[in-house]
Amino acid sequence: MTNKEIANAFKYLADLMELHQENPFKIRSYRNAYLLIRKWPTPLEGLSESELSQLKGIGKAISSKIVELTETGTLKTIQKYETLTPEGVREILKVPGIGPKKVRVLWKELGAESVGELLYACNENRLVELKGFGLKTQEDLKKKLAYYEKSKGSYLYASIEDEALQLLEKFKTANPGLRIELTGAIRRKDPVLPGIELLVAGQPALEAFLEELHFDEENQPAYRAKTPEQETTVMVYTCAPDEFGSKQFLYTATADFLKQFVEAFKDKNFKNLAEEKQVFEMAGLPFIEPELRSDPHFLHLASQNSLPILIETGDIKGVIHSHSTYSDGINSLEEMAQKCIELGYEYLVISDHSKSAFYANGLKEDRLEQQWKEVDELNARLAPFKIFKSIESDILNDGSLDYEDEVLAKFDLVIASVHSNLRMDKEKATQRLLEAIRNPYTTILGHPTGRLLLSREGYPVDHKAIIDACAEHGVIIELNANPYRLDLDWTWIPYALEKGVMISINPDAHSTGGIEHIKYGVYAARKGGLDASSCLSAYSLSAIEKLLQKRG
Repeated sequence: MTNKEIANAFKYLADLMELHQENPFKIRSYRNAYLLIRKWPTPLEGLSESELSQLKGIGKAISSKIVELTETGTLKTIQKYETLTPEGVREILKVPGIGPKKVRVLWKELGAESVGELLYACNENRLVELKGFGLKTQEDLKKKLAYYEKSKGSYLYASIEDEALQLLEKFKTANPGLRIELTGAIRRKDPVLPGIELLVAGQPALEAFLEELHFDEENQPAYRAKTPEQETTVMVYTCAPDEFGSKQFLYTATADFLKQFVEAFKDKNFKNLAEEKQVFEMAGLPFIEPELRSDPHFLHLASQNSLPILIETGDIKGVIHSHSTYSDGINSLEEMAQKCIELGYEYLVISDHSKSAFYANGLKEDRLEQQWKEVDELNARLAPFKIFKSIESDILNDGSLDYEDEVLAKFDLVIASVHSNLRMDKEKATQRLLEAIRNPYTTILGHPTGRLLLSREGYPVDHKAIIDACAEHGVIIELNANPYRLDLDWTWIPYALEKGVMISINPDAHSTGGIEHIKYGVYAARKGGLDASSCLSAYSLSAIEKLLQKRG
């Protein structure tokens, strides 16, 4: 059981208890456990109760529940409250942005016991008379429920990557000589995808899968199954060995990409090719990486022999956008720096939350001075590795940043991000970001839409206007590498590059483990055609120092 799964169990328990109006002190302790454990840098599974209770912030009561969770997969306390709560109400609790108190009102006073019933009630305007609700709240709830329904049955790439690779390796090891590869959305490394897709050469090879996977649908040439432990959706496609290349190309490309490819080369027969590279050779094109086969734009570039040299994880030279115990990170500044050194990075941009972020222990001016002093001491000791003094400054409702200019001028660079008042229409959100971009101290625009994939839609913005403004003012746009964000969306990278706007792949790390999210940002950036020369975090230490001196 991962730390994230353990943390989510405590959050779920807290939600159930709040739904039933139980002891607020216990509820608070479980919520604190969720906040702590989800960022914990090392695995908690396997530790004894005594070992757990010695960890900072984890007491005896929480320790015993962690052991129970990792040994049994659940908690008796959770089971107790689940028996008291209809299954549909438990599902409503999973919809982001509603909260247990509101769910209780909807359940007890409105009688809604499923997402469908609640959507129907919204459409019938039955929420407007409820205490604490109203027309605006009802409309907002409708959007949240619709998004939740739309997202069901989807997975984050990061959440199933390891499982997919392990499954692939397991079958290869058990069946030497069997040709099997990832295909479809997972091969393109789409941030959100329908499951694991595999292409297998040879119908007899299915016997190996039938013994391992739980098949629930057979529709040749595709077989739908579930993995035995996580019950992740798996689609298995089969083909003859001599047509593996043709089928791999077919299943990897999106419908739009494939349509334009077929139209461009309708006079050619791409069937029965054993190797995928033969498809491109027959078309007279350079090989197009799987990640680029989401967007027909790259088919056009390939025809002009002008495909970009895609960025690699090894191109990233520094860790930009990270948090420490000075705000809401779980590791100290020195621990974050040492982890960067261990991973081979040349520098760390420490960017804790700013003073308006009271919810994240944001830094007021006196604590900034304290952090800067520690940065200077560490830089003297850790050289040639360098820590840059930065901040993730909140973009306030009017678009201003939350420090005076004389404070902003002291940072090496400033990341400007929206964290509050997220319910904005397109005009308001765009103007708020434009004002922040115009601020001469803004170096990087952080996670431009505030989205959380499969959990929260981002606020709507005029992407072209935002990118154009960044081009005008020399502001870099963050591609937040947290797999829940991946914001800026990769589809806007080509336009940003066209306008000469640099992208920075930033992990937004709140722990040493979070630094390793950089790879997911690289995967997304590759889909947009990003090359190393257009990526700030691929700059060497000396190069980024020169860039910042020039901006200063």
